[in-house]
Amino acid sequence: MKRKIASAIKYNTGDPAPILLASGKGREAEQIVAVAEESGIAVIEDAALAAMLDTSAIPGDFIPVWCWEAAAKVLAFVMKAEKWS
Repeated sequence: MKRKIASAIKYNTGDPAPILLASGKGREAEQIVAVAEESGIAVIEDAALAAMLDTSAIPGDFIPVWCWEAAAKVLAFVMKAEKWS
């Protein structure tokens, strides 16, 4: 059985990259998802991005350059979905 991994990112217009807000495995991952859902924040499943962020970024920092493309796809999906809701 795979252990759940979750990360939370945020992008502010004008920032050079998205910021990692939180990352965790197991119960921490479940908490991240629960807080997002309770707050009405979109939850997108991207296991590869979550794994990359969990091992290569520290919460509060900009995400690494090698994660930008995957993060951009997730953020574009969320922005498009929010526009249509």
